[in-house]
Amino acid sequence: MYMVVKRMIDILLSLIGIIILFPFFILLVLAIKLDSKGPVFFKQKRIGINKTHFYILKFRTMRTDTPKDMPTHLLKDPDQYITRVGKFLRKTSLDELPQIWNILVGQMSIIGPRPALWNQYDLIEERDKYGANDIPPGLTGWAQINGRDELPIEVKAGLDGEYVKKISFWMDVKCFFGTITSVLKSDGVVEGGTGVKKKASGNEESIKG
Repeated sequence: MYMVVKRMIDILLSLIGIIILFPFFILLVLAIKLDSKGPVFFKQKRIGINKTHFYILKFRTMRTDTPKDMPTHLLKDPDQYITRVGKFLRKTSLDELPQIWNILVGQMSIIGPRPALWNQYDLIEERDKYGANDIPPGLTGWAQINGRDELPIEVKAGLDGEYVKKISFWMDVKCFFGTITSVLKSDGVVEGGTGVKKKASGNEESIKG
């Protein structure tokens, strides 16, 4: 029952967000266009509900000559590809704002597990253990207010599973306001990663998300 109410809330808040933030969107669009050549928006294939694929929208933060389909952390000297405006957008998470459209059309929810990249097989597999791939992904979620980028994959998937188990209006309210606090403090932000997964060999692998 709550999932129906949750969808109605998503539609209402995303519509309000688009209307209220429209002038701000125009300013960001102008800043991106003046800062570097290329499209304003960046599309990336992600995992949606029931492991279907969709294209997430973000404001473009990198140059057009950046290698395609490669996580930021795998790039050699990724800073050379990030634009000046892009650095600001990433630090403040404003590059995520276009996902309001993904929410409006039903591909995402305001609150839910952050959508994995289509090729993040380890994260997708971990989330399967908790049913976290069976609900709409979110703009923000329980894991984002409990560590954000710095979380190991196993812990991140576990937190996503905890959200699935406790999903409710009040849980969503807690995630929403917790996200505002985390963004203002820039808690747990790691450039180009969603966490670190430790391997048996002792090596560590940074994952973008």
